[in-house]
Amino acid sequence: MNYSSSSMSISSNIRPKSEQEYMKGHPIKAWRGGGLHRVLCMQGGDDDGSYAKNSEAPASAITLSKPLLLTAIRTMKLFIQGEGEGDEEDSLSDHLSLRIADLGCATGYNTLATIDMVVEGLRERYIKECGVDPEFEAYFSDLPSNDFNSLFRSFSSNNTLSKNKPNRYYPAGVPGSFYTRLFPKGMLHVAVSLSALHWLSQIPDTVLDKKSPAWNKGKAWIDGAKKEVVEAYAKQSEEDLDNFLRCRKQEIVEGGVLFMLMGGRPAGSLHHPDNQLDDSDSRAKHPFTSSMDQAWEDLLNEGLIDEETRDGFNIPVYMRSPEEVKRGIERCGGFEIQRLEYQRIVEHSKEKQDEWIRDPVSYGRAKTNLVRATLRPIVEAHLGPCLSDQLFNRFQNRVSSDISLIHKTCFYGVIVVSAIRI
Repeated sequence: MNYSSSSMSISSNIRPKSEQEYMKGHPIKAWRGGGLHRVLCMQGGDDDGSYAKNSEAPASAITLSKPLLLTAIRTMKLFIQGEGEGDEEDSLSDHLSLRIADLGCATGYNTLATIDMVVEGLRERYIKECGVDPEFEAYFSDLPSNDFNSLFRSFSSNNTLSKNKPNRYYPAGVPGSFYTRLFPKGMLHVAVSLSALHWLSQIPDTVLDKKSPAWNKGKAWIDGAKKEVVEAYAKQSEEDLDNFLRCRKQEIVEGGVLFMLMGGRPAGSLHHPDNQLDDSDSRAKHPFTSSMDQAWEDLLNEGLIDEETRDGFNIPVYMRSPEEVKRGIERCGGFEIQRLEYQRIVEHSKEKQDEWIRDPVSYGRAKTNLVRATLRPIVEAHLGPCLSDQLFNRFQNRVSSDISLIHKTCFYGVIVVSAIRI
């Protein structure tokens, strides 16, 4: 493989002293003891490598699930302040406030568009069916490492409804893990989590133990990994989903809606969790698989990292099957499933693919920006800033140089769930 001079700007002989010190045992320790939540986040800011500029796939998933979310909003119970006290007319209040939360909001357009959709859907119903224009509180929640500053800079005049009603909703940030309690009991009327629940709360300890059978040698992710690795991830995924649902069960008022969209794999794959992706082309082209493993191998072969550093990095993502999600909801109780579907999203349009076939370098750059947007914070925590740049350079060169890869079509699988709190 021929690399550009810029991608070879660091060699094992001239690695900065601070980076050499960083590599002495720190990376793997950083993932232990629940430390992942301190570094896991989408890349902040609004430059070309930010999540805000590279979230087309989540946007496509949200667009695909929009009809299901709108159906949930249009059929959910209406909450009237003072309900049950006197005549219905007397119970309607001008001070009715509805509370919505986006759990795992990240930054950028997707979370704002989702909250706008929920707010306007509910406002329309309340005005039409009750003659009441309620106020809304919108809670944007993510890990403390999330770039909340960029998120809240996104608010502008688009949150203005009218001169007499200056805000479509009153926003607030809620830093914390959605695998723990975030709100008081019975506070939320609608909770959504879009393209976030496939991220685990931590890498299983056994996967980080070099002496364990679950040590994930030579791979950055679990698709196609050995049985012990996948089983450890599956166990962590089950525990995380149980915690998420238990917390939402307490926080959502009876009659409220829980809407989830997460990365997933198709029905019937319950006993094959090592097959995280649906087909061979998707497996070859997915940003977490072949090209990522090759980029890590390049750093190893060039003497920039050792084997333990390579093997100690694991992407904390698990694609659940519909059966696993359904079982989790049934274990938790307190929710009635309205819809549970598996859907597939194509990575990009045919027109875009044709454009990239003509310009592979442009494709490599776009794919790398996508990977940076989702993985840079945890890669940097593992390698430090200089070597993380080197990894993404290797990734870009690998992707750009593999013309056969560009001709393949990658699909992202998602599971969409709409449930009512009972």
